[in-house]
Amino acid sequence: MLFNHHESGGEMWTGEGPREIRRYVEFGHTFIGNPAVHVSLGLIDSIASSNLRTDISAADVTKDGFTILFRTWGDSRLARIRADWLAIGPGYDPAIWALD
Repeated sequence: MLFNHHESGGEMWTGEGPREIRRYVEFGHTFIGNPAVHVSLGLIDSIASSNLRTDISAADVTKDGFTILFRTWGDSRLARIRADWLAIGPGYDPAIWALD
């Protein structure tokens, strides 16, 4: 879950105008180089009486992790968002490959 602002009264549920959430994700293993990262919305829980405005992306991608950047604006009221992601890039198994 990227956030649950309905229960906590957070800014995505109660605020207006430009808002953003950043969450760092650490990969389960280190890539050899920076991977390509795809981020998508897995769940959107919003109020029906306002427009739904969302923007989600991967930022600051390194071989160790990345930041999920979620933005909304205007009168959008978002209770919960779940982000799903996939990282693809060169990796290695240290038991098989020796890197100098």
